[in-house]
Amino acid sequence: MPQFKLNEQFPDFSLESLEGETLTFSDVLAEKGNHWHLIVYFRGSWCPACVEELDEFESSKSYFDKHNINLITITHDDKEDLEKMIDDHGFTFPVLVDDDYEFLDKYGIHYHGEDAPYEDHGRHPEPAYFLTDEGGRLMYQQKQTSPFGRPHPNELRKIIQYIRKNLK
Repeated sequence: MPQFKLNEQFPDFSLESLEGETLTFSDVLAEKGNHWHLIVYFRGSWCPACVEELDEFESSKSYFDKHNINLITITHDDKEDLEKMIDDHGFTFPVLVDDDYEFLDKYGIHYHGEDAPYEDHGRHPEPAYFLTDEGGRLMYQQKQTSPFGRPHPNELRKIIQYIRKNLK
């Protein structure tokens, strides 16, 4: 499973948005040169804990915008279900689709598969969080092996504040 070290360059990725546009992380870095980037991999639109978390991110979006933190979300889910979720909840941040699990594999995100020790909605990825600075250096990461224990958006705000305050 890939391991990323803090302060190292976060590997580039390209994924398609629900609008059919390809988003490449290196392009995002160039376009939003003074922003940090919070990349959130979530289980899917069918996961109540994920949707609640995404609602919290949307509620916190003005905070993230004010502090130059760009939010990107990623999942492996049915596009129609994701479009309905976005419409129902009014999400304004990008939702990218990891169709072939390339991001999941490349970034070492836990996959709840047939070999999992307990049943949990079938096969699916688990939540993961990556924070990069404006140059794409990894400042924080957390990968879950279950839907619980994920940091609440308010906790992520505190983590970001702490990291920025204590940068070397």
